[in-house]
Amino acid sequence: MLKVFLVEDESLICQGLRDGVPWEDCGFEFSGEASDGEMALPLIRRVRPDLLITDIKMPFMDGLELCRLVSKELPDTKIIILSGYDDFQYARQAIELHVSQYLLKPVTKNTMIEALRSLRTEIERDRDQRDFLQRFNREMQEYEKYSQRRLFELMTSGTASVAEIYEKAAELGIELDAAGYNLVLFMIQPQVVAGEYSDSAARLLDELVDYFIHRPEYLLFRPNLMSYVVLIKGEEHLLEERTKLCVEYIRSRCEEESAPPQWYVAIGQGVSRISGLPRCFSQVSHILSYRHLMPNTHILTSELAESQSARGELNALSGLDASMTDPMILRNFVKTGLDDEIEDFVDEILHNLGTAVDSMMFRQYLMLSARFSAEITLKSLGCDPEEFVSGLEPFSPGEPPELRDYMVNVLRRAISLRDRESQSQCRTMIRRALRYIDANFADESISLNAVAREVNVSANYLSAIFSREMGMTFVEYLTQ
Repeated sequence: MLKVFLVEDESLICQGLRDGVPWEDCGFEFSGEASDGEMALPLIRRVRPDLLITDIKMPFMDGLELCRLVSKELPDTKIIILSGYDDFQYARQAIELHVSQYLLKPVTKNTMIEALRSLRTEIERDRDQRDFLQRFNREMQEYEKYSQRRLFELMTSGTASVAEIYEKAAELGIELDAAGYNLVLFMIQPQVVAGEYSDSAARLLDELVDYFIHRPEYLLFRPNLMSYVVLIKGEEHLLEERTKLCVEYIRSRCEEESAPPQWYVAIGQGVSRISGLPRCFSQVSHILSYRHLMPNTHILTSELAESQSARGELNALSGLDASMTDPMILRNFVKTGLDDEIEDFVDEILHNLGTAVDSMMFRQYLMLSARFSAEITLKSLGCDPEEFVSGLEPFSPGEPPELRDYMVNVLRRAISLRDRESQSQCRTMIRRALRYIDANFADESISLNAVAREVNVSANYLSAIFSREMGMTFVEYLTQ
């Protein structure tokens, strides 16, 4: 029901309109009245009516001044002016203020009904247009995110020429020219409570995405389901400052949360040309993998990763420390590690254990620890631990290189089973989403957010999963 507000200083006319017009039959709800513009304005701001009906000549604040203020603050509100003065000057000012109708007193009931029905049609048409534009903008943003992932793959794969990269960027209207570039990779892992994703983490991610996409010095991409990367561009003297501002914003927003999610930021080292981005991305991905060794360190840099102090939790400078063999390090890696991080992760652990790995008994302990840690973690993730164990090679303490190979194989098999189970869960989720879309695609209010709520994940996560599983964006599927 559309809301209407009446401003009229003549009490008989006000009462006649309020009580004599069949508002509901015309699709309106009478939502308030006032005797002059000054008293009406705060009420109008609170009610936010779809239609304002106002006299033109009133004390304190006349109808034209009220119309100016309402048109500025509530541009979607339609206005009918009532006037007992058949004066061209008033009509001309009303036209300049985009007043919808100008009715001369006395206004008959039929005249008002006709005006209301006409404006109801106009308001509903305008609403449909606004809804269409909002939906179009959402669809364009979804398409752009999918297209930008393709551009990022070209920039960081090392397989595309600079000309191909610039051509793809031009198609998307993205300006890449700069004197220097850097990459900041960040990961925010939403907490799952009672089987449901944390709304606060999803909102935080939405805020971060919104922040970066509205700043031309940053380009935001999503290289995989678990992380985002910010491409920072600019003159050499600005690059370091922009990198610091980027990291500081992520840090401050994460720490402001009452229940901070698990978050990590890896900072790359700047390059002077587009062709250097594959090396930069490889480096920053390697830096991010140190989150498994330093779970309490949220901002990771190349200097931190390379320094002995950065390995504080796992260093062997003063003899073997029990913290170096904490099973939680392996368990956390099985939960969140990536396949291409496995060898670096194992090498880093063995490096920090130093000469301790020369002991056959200690190597045997590490082999068992790796196996049991992976087995326990996989069971907690819903995987079949027996399938994991049955596929492992028999272990032997052997020499240090054999220990490395065994640990790599254990983690690779564990992550393969984890990803298979995750993919199965994703496919189940996508099937639920598809059933919901198939049943509701004709509903004009259907959106990515609505489907995400139905399947109990964040819209960003659903968008990425949908594109990966279906080979097209949510919008492209919905359009089909």
